[in-house]
Amino acid sequence: MNTTGRWTTAVVGAALLLGCVSQPAVSHSADTERVLVFSKAAGFRHDSIPDGVAAVKQLGETGGFTVDATEDANAFTPKNLRRYDAVVFLSTTGDVLDPTQQRAFEGYIRQGGGYVGIHAAADTEYDWAFYGGLVGAYFQSHPAIQPATVVVEDRAHPSTSELPPTWNRTDEWYNYRSDPREQVHVLAALDESSYTGGTMNGDHPIAWCQDYQGGRAFYTGLGHTKESYADPAFRGHLLGAIRYATGDAQADCRPENGYRPLFDGTAESLADWRQAGPGSFIRSDDGTLTSSGGMGMLWYAGQDLGSYSLKLDWKMAGATGDDNSGVFVGFPPSDDPWSAVDNGYEIQIDATDVPEKTTGSVYGFRSADLKKRDRALNPPGEWNTYEIRVEGERLRVWLNGVKINDFTNTDPARSLRDGHVGIQNHGADDRVSFRDIRVKELPVKGG
Repeated sequence: MNTTGRWTTAVVGAALLLGCVSQPAVSHSADTERVLVFSKAAGFRHDSIPDGVAAVKQLGETGGFTVDATEDANAFTPKNLRRYDAVVFLSTTGDVLDPTQQRAFEGYIRQGGGYVGIHAAADTEYDWAFYGGLVGAYFQSHPAIQPATVVVEDRAHPSTSELPPTWNRTDEWYNYRSDPREQVHVLAALDESSYTGGTMNGDHPIAWCQDYQGGRAFYTGLGHTKESYADPAFRGHLLGAIRYATGDAQADCRPENGYRPLFDGTAESLADWRQAGPGSFIRSDDGTLTSSGGMGMLWYAGQDLGSYSLKLDWKMAGATGDDNSGVFVGFPPSDDPWSAVDNGYEIQIDATDVPEKTTGSVYGFRSADLKKRDRALNPPGEWNTYEIRVEGERLRVWLNGVKINDFTNTDPARSLRDGHVGIQNHGADDRVSFRDIRVKELPVKGG
């Protein structure tokens, strides 16, 4: 979309222009970005389908994409599907596509198409293994419609970034035949203690995403009731899902398991963090840390780390991307933020410097792969996710699930084999926000 397209920086010779150029990595216009809503019901038919179709069409009008809606499976031909950036299965049920149509849809996904499944999309095509993998889990049962608490696990994905950490709402809560967590990236889960009738033993994913056989897939179990489609929070959930599925917004949808929080949004989780140097970070009620003043650094003093995967979500506030900050790794404990500069490595966030000092770079040492970085980067004002993986002296960086940097340290004074991690508050004019800082320790490797 032109209004929310991916944002990249412009390169002039070896240096980036000071100030960013906003342009989509892939050009979409309102008359070419299209979404197909498919709502054929071969089993139970939800009376909320017309409301859902109307809601997606309204989202398209405000979001800048065209929506076609059909219940005719003959729309599933290779030629027709090529017209669409994403296909939404809106409370489909039963056996809705014949084998030829199934093959057409499989080809569409493998060629990079997007899928959004809503509610009873999980009650669809039980004998089609490709679809079962795409949706992530099949419906098993549900209790009566009732209020429940949704725990938002990933607050960087565009479908969940505007939701609170816990979301209380009324819906028909599906139980699934399997727990998809090992295969998909869980975005939100149900607190089974908040309602009656949950059967998934306390681990109850309810919305997730994944990269699937070349395409992008999203599923939400919400959306049974007519009222859902008038709810601004749920409509935002759907809009973010569609933006992800069409490729207009980037997200890390790799499965994520085994991480523990270093900062989970609560004041209590800051107990082991220390501010070095001037400035500070301000914690908001929604669990976001935003830099203020500087130049300083908030660092985690609770433990030094050796071999690990560090994940965190971040967002630049300014429209140009000229909000300087970074993530430091591999430095000794100190109340002097320059100790981290001199003894560790910084993964840069600011997007307006030369290549070896811009977003995704190991600051001053190695540029990110700029083409991959630009395709993966969400624009200022939207959330991004870093994975910074340190194993021995090797440091790798993923941005929204795409590997953009691979650096090996050779300086004994900057050894990455043990050290602390921290986030920078760069100065009064720089505002960068962080959420959900978590870590997973990895087996120690030689080299």
